Amino acid sequence: MQRDDKVLSMLGLAKRAGKIESGQFKSERCIKSGQAALVILSGDVSENTEKQFRDMCAWRKIPCIAMADRDQLGSCIGQEQRCVLAVTDASFAGRILELAGYKPGEATSEI
Repeated sequence: MQRDDKVLSMLGLAKRAGKIESGQFKSERCIKSGQAALVILSGDVSENTEKQFRDMCAWRKIPCIAMADRDQLGSCIGQEQRCVLAVTDASFAGRILELAGYKPGEATSEI
């Protein structure tokens, strides 16, 4: 199983556990309220949206990574296309970062 496939599977598991907020508005609210432990952007998100979320995450020191495309992100959580996902559980966030190849404490908001 490839790295992205493992991450997408873990995202599906997190969604079933109720630990994912999807979509720009819900994710933004989650980030601003301090509930987000990790933000995932699709690889084909617009530059403006990417900058907006990376800046929000950097300001609040929340890891932010880009991966897959909007179709893959949406389908792994049983939704339509999604550009932004917020993981609200620190354990899921840590495991997703590990599966994606990031080391603990690595500055992912600048990637």
